[in-house]
Amino acid sequence: MSEPKLPLYGGPMVDAHQHFWDPAVNDHPWLRPEASIPFRYGDYDAIKRRYLPPDYRADARGQNVQQTVYVETEWNPADPIGETRYASGLAAQYGLPNAIVAQAWLDQPDAAEIIAAQAAFPLVRSVRHKPGGPTAPGESGRTLMADDAWRRGYALLERFGLHFDLQTPWWNLGDAVELARDFPNTMIVLNHTGLPVDRTPAGLQPWRDAMVRLAEQPNVRAKISGLGQPGLAWTVAANGPLVRDVVAMFGPDRCMFASNFPVDGLCASFATIFDGFREIVRDMPPEAQAQLFCETARQVYRPQSHNQECEPQ
Repeated sequence: MSEPKLPLYGGPMVDAHQHFWDPAVNDHPWLRPEASIPFRYGDYDAIKRRYLPPDYRADARGQNVQQTVYVETEWNPADPIGETRYASGLAAQYGLPNAIVAQAWLDQPDAAEIIAAQAAFPLVRSVRHKPGGPTAPGESGRTLMADDAWRRGYALLERFGLHFDLQTPWWNLGDAVELARDFPNTMIVLNHTGLPVDRTPAGLQPWRDAMVRLAEQPNVRAKISGLGQPGLAWTVAANGPLVRDVVAMFGPDRCMFASNFPVDGLCASFATIFDGFREIVRDMPPEAQAQLFCETARQVYRPQSHNQECEPQ
């Protein structure tokens, strides 16, 4: 006789990575009607629309999301402060977001000025600048993480108490390992699980190897998100092994779940993703589940307006 399944996590959640935008009002070059950039989910026309806190709350209905972390949306890079001002205004109007990852181009001459201005906003906890680099495994070249000018900008983050949100595919994580070692007092938050696009056994092994090396750096945290695959359903069977691998590598106190909405709405509903996360980790200790769904994100991003503690269920 099989033992009854443990209950699914039902406690409070902090969504550690989501976006708001209104392309008809604000300039996001990649969301312009005529824009078409290479995108890991393929056609993204469906998200070239206004997406504000009421839309998010409708998508997340019934999920017990208490707080969210807004991540920069590739707003026009000529106006990074404008985006932070806009996101802060949404927070004042709607109560979301509760923390902000701001845009900062670390290799630009005005990096110090921009970082200081971003840090002055009460909700800003981190910055993001995608570092480019090789676009496929085995390609030659390095990312901006190895560039001296970029690193000078990165070095300023510690002075202002800011983290760095890193979005780069797994084959560029060697540069991230060096960055973490060279700047041990700056936290790196890896976005979207290191982007494991190739799900074949041969494709996943080097992803695991790169993630293990990154997890050895104590100043790195991992967001488990962005696991959709174009043309395929988001399922526990497809994503469960990756989620469990990352939690085993980093530990639940260094991992956090996130929706990446509305982007991952191209692949699945909010409930499909988070109910899937619940099923994947339901056999883990309650304290570990509370870390993954809530506490790690609260520790990293210190969101404002705590409504409820991340108590184990």
